[in-house]
Amino acid sequence: MLTRIILLLLALVLPASGFAAQSPAPASASRIIVVGGNSNYPPYQFLDKYGQPAGYIVDLTKAIAGVMGMQVEIRLGDFGTILKQLDTGEVDVLEGLSFSESRAGHYDFSTPHSIIVQAIFARKGTPKVQGLDELKGKKVLVHRGGGMHNYLKEKGWERDLVLTDSPRDTLEQLARGNCDYAVLALLPGMHIIREDKLENIVPVASNVAPQRYYCYAVRKGNAELLAQFNEGLSILKKTGQFDEIYNRWIGVLEPQKTSWLLIAKYAALVVIPLSLILAATVLWSYSLRRQVAQRTESLSNALAELQRNQQQLVQADKMAALGILVSGVAHEINNPTGIILMNMPTLKKIFRDAERILDRYQEEEGDFSLGGIRYQRVRQEVPLILDEIQDGAHRIKKTVDDLKNFARKDDEARKEPLDFNDVVQTAVRLVDVATRKFTTNFSARYGAGLPPVYGNVQRLEQVVVNLIMNAGQALPDPSRGIEVVTSYDAGAGRVVLKVRDQGTGIAPEHLQHLTDPFFTTKRESGGTGLGLSISANIIKDHGGDLGFESNPGEGTTVTLSLPAAVAGGKNGQ
Repeated sequence: MLTRIILLLLALVLPASGFAAQSPAPASASRIIVVGGNSNYPPYQFLDKYGQPAGYIVDLTKAIAGVMGMQVEIRLGDFGTILKQLDTGEVDVLEGLSFSESRAGHYDFSTPHSIIVQAIFARKGTPKVQGLDELKGKKVLVHRGGGMHNYLKEKGWERDLVLTDSPRDTLEQLARGNCDYAVLALLPGMHIIREDKLENIVPVASNVAPQRYYCYAVRKGNAELLAQFNEGLSILKKTGQFDEIYNRWIGVLEPQKTSWLLIAKYAALVVIPLSLILAATVLWSYSLRRQVAQRTESLSNALAELQRNQQQLVQADKMAALGILVSGVAHEINNPTGIILMNMPTLKKIFRDAERILDRYQEEEGDFSLGGIRYQRVRQEVPLILDEIQDGAHRIKKTVDDLKNFARKDDEARKEPLDFNDVVQTAVRLVDVATRKFTTNFSARYGAGLPPVYGNVQRLEQVVVNLIMNAGQALPDPSRGIEVVTSYDAGAGRVVLKVRDQGTGIAPEHLQHLTDPFFTTKRESGGTGLGLSISANIIKDHGGDLGFESNPGEGTTVTLSLPAAVAGGKNGQ
């Protein structure tokens, strides 16, 4: 097992370091790079109903081409044919190929962009199995040329395999009763079951084989082209585009907590003094003495606001210094954390395999100790320890990523006129899976005839997603509801979004701190206190406002307002 891990690491590192056995022609920015892929492997890569390439890796390839300035032609077809075209040079790079030791002898692999989890599928009512070993000697459906086909061939199971043309063909044959079991990747399998309505098929076991690392692959020695794709992947991860594409297709949705340092109450720094000055002016005609008193009060308030503003500037300077510190140490923290996360599934599998051997040894030799601890206690506590290590590593990575995003300044985000209803509808679709877990009573109403707003669609989607996820997390049980409503306030010239929840509400003393950086009431569940601060900053950058109304035990209403776009102006200005 150690040898396999070392070979895997070498295969992932050496292509990026420039070592090559041979030197195919380097990728030129002036020529079209032909990128091949599987036409029937949803949601990673497939042909849509119009015959056009679509899927997670297809969008990833297009994004890499955009940031690297490459011209690409994406060619999807039969996997075996595309693989042969890579060998002959008709295709320059495969956008999805599972890493294996045998393939590493013929191809160079990029850093992984996906991890493929393999599963066993069966018809409902078929006896359940726990792993591949229970399928030995049975006829099993498997996709010809796929990662599991090669894996099972190496295990000597070839004579028991019933080969199919694609993952979809695999499940269709299983549904018709041709064999009792099929082995294929879990995510494509679930996607096909849902899209084709194969209601009699269910996964009966997952993680049944070593996780397959899904990478870009080139012919052996084409280091320059591979380096471009590796660099493009790195850029997408740093800019957040990688996560956007991943969440769009794979559906792993968590509250997106990227960052900006801004507090919504900054608006009050201008509104309050101006209101006081206006009030003093109105009262001028009644009494000079009252006018003087009003102005004195106004100056006192302005001085207090100035002092508070100075304190906030000092805090902003501290946060700028924190950003420099975070950017310097985040890489050093993420590297060892990534190693822990990558190796922990292997350690868990090793311990599960070792348990059977140790159990037999205990039956034969009696109770014994490991590291000074009785084996029965080791057997109970080691899996918990491994889970705690993995959860801790995930927490470290999440916190570091949040801090990196919070420290990053992005003044160049493109803004354009857009339909705010489209923004909200997209956000609602993105959190559909999560909201169905939070509540059975979700509703959305979109106002008709809303004028456009001027903004950045990705940033505004991020804010709406964050508000809906916060509303869902506030619900004590799924019977409580969430309501999303858009409208237009013609008098104020503003497009308005209201997100109402029937949750536990917010304590009055917490309302004024909701957009403070690092303020959170969900620290125990992993909250970092950056989500609403980021959202308020984004809305402020768009010339809008974010307000909160809440009664403990009755729920919360968040009101987001943006200026309507006007001809010849931006953000209504």
